[in-house]
Amino acid sequence: MGRSWNTTTFRLLSVYAVIFSISVMLLIGFIGYAVTGQMERKADVVIQWQLVYFGSLPDNTLADILQSRVEHEHMHINYYGLFAADGRHMAGDVLMLPPGLSVERRGMTLEHTLSVAGVKQAPVVRAMAVQRRDGTILVVAHDLTQILTIRLDIINALIGGGIFFLVTGFAVGLAFGVRQMRRVKAIHRVTVQIAQGDLKQRLPTGGHDELDLLSNLVNHMLDEVERLMTEVKGACDGIAHDLLMPLAHVRTLLVHAEERADTLNDEQLPNMVARARSNTDKVLERFRAMLRISEISALQRRGGFADVQLAALLSEVGELYEPLAESKSIKLVVQMEPVGAIHADRALLFEAFCNLVDNAIKFAPTCGTVCITLTRMPFGPQVDIVDNGPGIPSSERQAVLKQFYRSEQTRHIAGSGLGLSMVSAVIRVHDFTIRIGNAEPGTRVTIACWS
Repeated sequence: MGRSWNTTTFRLLSVYAVIFSISVMLLIGFIGYAVTGQMERKADVVIQWQLVYFGSLPDNTLADILQSRVEHEHMHINYYGLFAADGRHMAGDVLMLPPGLSVERRGMTLEHTLSVAGVKQAPVVRAMAVQRRDGTILVVAHDLTQILTIRLDIINALIGGGIFFLVTGFAVGLAFGVRQMRRVKAIHRVTVQIAQGDLKQRLPTGGHDELDLLSNLVNHMLDEVERLMTEVKGACDGIAHDLLMPLAHVRTLLVHAEERADTLNDEQLPNMVARARSNTDKVLERFRAMLRISEISALQRRGGFADVQLAALLSEVGELYEPLAESKSIKLVVQMEPVGAIHADRALLFEAFCNLVDNAIKFAPTCGTVCITLTRMPFGPQVDIVDNGPGIPSSERQAVLKQFYRSEQTRHIAGSGLGLSMVSAVIRVHDFTIRIGNAEPGTRVTIACWS
């Protein structure tokens, strides 16, 4: 029972039971009010017609007619009483003039207070009185006992049915709660196996409720994790392949350097040492880039986030790379519109934009152009970095964002294939969007700086 209370089904059922109980009580109250009002109105109509009939009779015959009607009344639905102006009983089975009863034909409900001849317990009646021309007072009462009995039966049926449905609902809810707990236990059992390293396991599904929705989402996540693990393995294989040749060169060059160590005036020794240093630097550069991408991708907290002015940041990037562009006879253009501040990590964005501009300058031809543009869009600022280099085929524009991928068109240019991967990691941390398009000619990298 304690575990069942912790289930959403049982809690919702308990809330529903409270609402259901309140609704039934309100319904009973409404039915009682409506039935009572309708009962009194119909009784008033019956009494009014009887008063009209008795009003048409002569005064000297009314007492005899009332006495005759009382004697022949078998159902005892109606009661009659004729009283003198001073309240003295003259005829009929109503023995006393009800106190407070108006003589202006206004209905009044009397609950066990009407004094009736031959009745041990006074009934519940609807009474009405009128004063005749001769000063006598005529009282007519209509018995409501049968109607009240029907009303009580309806209310008892509602109460009994409400209790039955409430108990049944609790029982069904408890059964559903037990079923949900069994499913939760099955999910827990599978998640333990997954936590122990069995990524082939998937959460059980088979319904269409929130648990199945969650299970499907987790299963999709596990599919992505398994895919990423496969990609990591592929990346590790690529690392081994890419590092094999530089390390082999380093080993060979160092062997030759050792053989010639005794000949200090050997002219080839400095060249071999420089080549060994160059290959070693390539290895270290790739390792540093890989570690930086892992660091950015694993960034969970946004402690370094603050308001960042993109215009100032891009101006710094342009000033930093302007000498490099000039050394390669490349024109670096920075165009900016006034935009508001964004919430971001300035250091990460600076690193990402530097990588993009560095790539653009690297792949732009001599006397080419690299343009950095900041535009104000309806949803936020947008940054475009455009070059007029060889461009990226549409089939490779998503692949270049992955680690170690290099296009066949650019393999002759030095690089590790990690720059755009680092940019992609920064963009994911900020929940921004990156798109690679065709600048006709060249490449256009667009970063939408909004979530």
